[in-house]
Amino acid sequence: MEAYRLEVDKLYKKCDPEIFEFETTEEVPPLEGILGQERAVRATDFGLRIKRFGYNIFFTGHTGTGKISYAREVVDAMAENEPVPDDWCYLYNFKNPGEPLALNLPAGMGSDFSRDIDKLLEELNEVIPKAFNTEEYERQKASLFKKFQDKRSALMEELNKVAQENNFMLKRTGTGYLTPVPLKEEKELSEEEYSQLSQEEREALEKKSTEVQLKSMEIVRKVQNEEKRLKEEFRELEHKTGLDALGHIIDELKEKYNKYPKVEHYLELLKEDVLEHLSDFREDEEEKQMPFPWMKRETTATKYVVNLVIDNKDMKGAPVVIESNPTYYNLVGRVEYENKLGMVSTDFTMIKGGAFHRANGGYLILQAKDLLLNFQSWEAFKRILKTQELRIETIAEQYSIIPMATLKPEPIPLNIKVIIIGNPYLYQILYRYDDDFRKLFKIKADFDIVMGRSLENMTKMANFISTHSKREGVRHFDRSGVARMVEYSSRLAEHQEKLCTCFNDIVELLCEADAWAEIENEEIVGAKQVDRAIKEKVFRSDKYEKKLLELVEEGQLLFDFSGKKVGQVNGLAILDIGDFVFGRPSRITASTYLGRRGIVNIERESKMSGRIHDKGVLIISGYLGHKYAQEIPLTISASLCFEQSYNGVEGDSASSAELYALLSSISEIPLKQGIAVTGSVNQKGEIQPVGGITRKIEGFFAACKIDGLTGDQGVLIPHQNQANLMLEEEVLEAVREGKFHIYAVKSVEEGMEILTGVPAGQRGEDGSYPEGTINYLVKDKLKEYSDLLEKQDRETDKDTNREPPEKNTDKEPEKE
Repeated sequence: MEAYRLEVDKLYKKCDPEIFEFETTEEVPPLEGILGQERAVRATDFGLRIKRFGYNIFFTGHTGTGKISYAREVVDAMAENEPVPDDWCYLYNFKNPGEPLALNLPAGMGSDFSRDIDKLLEELNEVIPKAFNTEEYERQKASLFKKFQDKRSALMEELNKVAQENNFMLKRTGTGYLTPVPLKEEKELSEEEYSQLSQEEREALEKKSTEVQLKSMEIVRKVQNEEKRLKEEFRELEHKTGLDALGHIIDELKEKYNKYPKVEHYLELLKEDVLEHLSDFREDEEEKQMPFPWMKRETTATKYVVNLVIDNKDMKGAPVVIESNPTYYNLVGRVEYENKLGMVSTDFTMIKGGAFHRANGGYLILQAKDLLLNFQSWEAFKRILKTQELRIETIAEQYSIIPMATLKPEPIPLNIKVIIIGNPYLYQILYRYDDDFRKLFKIKADFDIVMGRSLENMTKMANFISTHSKREGVRHFDRSGVARMVEYSSRLAEHQEKLCTCFNDIVELLCEADAWAEIENEEIVGAKQVDRAIKEKVFRSDKYEKKLLELVEEGQLLFDFSGKKVGQVNGLAILDIGDFVFGRPSRITASTYLGRRGIVNIERESKMSGRIHDKGVLIISGYLGHKYAQEIPLTISASLCFEQSYNGVEGDSASSAELYALLSSISEIPLKQGIAVTGSVNQKGEIQPVGGITRKIEGFFAACKIDGLTGDQGVLIPHQNQANLMLEEEVLEAVREGKFHIYAVKSVEEGMEILTGVPAGQRGEDGSYPEGTINYLVKDKLKEYSDLLEKQDRETDKDTNREPPEKNTDKEPEKE
């Protein structure tokens, strides 16, 4: 047993504070970059530098490894040295108002352009009314009107002359037409007088009436043409007057933006539209009397203004946008609507940009889980990245049964680098089942949860603590405190040569140690405060562990921590309740008897075991067959059970313990109950490493303390797990005093020798084992089972081959 017993120095790796060349972390420079993530750092650096389609980055790793903090830091540093992207605005589309125009300008010029347009509108609202209120305009307008009146008077005089020559007068009807009426002695001819006329006189009168009517129609057409000409001359006058008023103003703007053809083209269209709608700048009496202002015609306030969607005037470098709530509209943007008197309306000024608009030309950081949980966000997200353009669409437009008229803003070209932060499970699911994902995210930055425990990394741990203390304004740590934090990090990593990179857990302990230093009125945090923070942190969460130990103490949970028993062993399990993980013993029993059922896993039969545990039991069958059934058939019935287990069993870390119990039951050699067992086994009998080894040992140690430590108690572990031991000081002290022991074994035989004190026995050339050894007794028992079953089979076959008794030939009467 001594050969397998581990010394105290193998159970914990201390960190010597003297390796640090500082007294406190105040002397240590802050940490640059991220600690222990070389793979992720190189992947991120490459992903940020390559400017190709699809080379977006997926940060994957467990929670608390610093993914979000590092993403912000490295992207901010990269963005500082990149150019500021253009401003983007939406403008009124004079040719198709339902499709607003997108316009980009260099950073800062978007706001300048918006102010220039606002100023232009102010000037137009001022100069246009003035231009139409001048004496010159009124004089020209009056001149045109007088000219029209003179022509109309001349035409009407000509018509009256023709009527008088034919003894007619022109009478205006209610509809405004001129009707010739015959005269007699300069009076209107009555119907009675008309009826007294002869047929010839009537015909002559009708003929003259027709001539006058035709001449009247001709004159009216000429008057109407003159009216049209007058309106056209008025329009030309207004156009000339308006152009004289605004032409030079718009020309100045066109000169200012002569390097931007799209702006010049828009200003030209704006000028034409203003000239066509000069009345919008001249307040009419009808509009003054309207009861509601929104009932007026489309005004300049909404038609000619600039909707500046993205303004980068204050930006330094490329934008970095972290969208914490990536809903569809927060990502893509939206067209808002306004309710007026029960009517829903919108216009291009209600177009709002989303996270993609703000991050265009820079970087967008998102959480994968948030993105996937929001309705339609993931599909819209992929569509934007695939098409490389920002197209604002409403969800209602896609899913509404009744199509609704809405705006369709012009798409904006996209140039962006996206970083998604998620866990390994989401990455694998998306990579396997979403074909677009692997095309769009070609860079994986994989964050590890551990790093090597080298002097360089331990020094960087001090840099990290210094950074935290300075950033949060809390106490610094002395060398002993840093050394204790290194040891705690190794315990989290469950490896003596590793450090944990789950910095969230590290920061929690830093904060709590600082709080205890404040309570104890200490200026510097040392090992004492770190130890107290660890103990208090455990105490806040270990209620369930203490409750289980109380059940052990009360005898509610049945365990033996001393003596020997056949077919019974103490296995070790891990319980994870979320914020706390601890080890606990589990009594494992085995019963063997004559039969051919093989090994029955009671947990499996009761549907309380997982697939990995079931596999471990099947491996035990393979080991027994390989070891003992080379010459005889393996004929045995056995049952394995985790006693007082009500929550189910999963994992194969108890397969070696189950095998030990089974071998004990077959050989009838008792096992030491003071030694608990953990470790998986393969078909060759080799013991394999398992997880949670430190907590398993501490859990059994706590249970042993209830009955008192006898010096015979301990734990049997796989030899590969030696590097995973970071035991508490209480356990180390017990081992140091010889009250508790840790054994490391490589094979089932070594474990059986420790648990029984009986040699396992080596197989001889003839296939036999030395008498009295474990293997001899097991094989002998299995041979005994085989012989008994073979004898029973022969007797059964003999009974089957006997002659059958004579049949009764008397026929019974047939039944109807």
